Amino acid sequence: MSVNENSENMNVEQPPGDIVEEKKSTSPMKPVAIDPKRGPLKRTSFSKSNKVHSNFKSPGHVTKISKASLEEEVEDLERRQMQLDAEIAQLELEGYKVEELNDHIDMLHEYNDIKDIGQSLLGRLATLRGTTTRDLYSHFGLQLDD
Repeated sequence: MSVNENSENMNVEQPPGDIVEEKKSTSPMKPVAIDPKRGPLKRTSFSKSNKVHSNFKSPGHVTKISKASLEEEVEDLERRQMQLDAEIAQLELEGYKVEELNDHIDMLHEYNDIKDIGQSLLGRLATLRGTTTRDLYSHFGLQLDD
């Protein structure tokens, strides 16, 4: 069977009572079928909600916020700032300094980098020896928490 014969067999005629016009579309998509009795076909939604047919609301649309709620939010933020300032003052009274905090953070980063390298080496060594890293921990006297 040739391609032409196959395409001819696929053409199906409409029954005489169902006259269907084709609406020309500007898009390269398939034309939309229009039934003269019912008008253009509409896509049915799978949702049982009536909101499907409501007007479009942009997700970027910001609802109006009352002036009172904004004032309350500002007051809450100011209270939170005062609490944090009090905590900072308390820590400074106890002898903590911001500069020390940065040094501690840098040392923690360095510690974590060294620990990651050690873990990687233990994993490679375990693979070469055909054992588990857990066994290597006990072999080298390391704690699993290390």
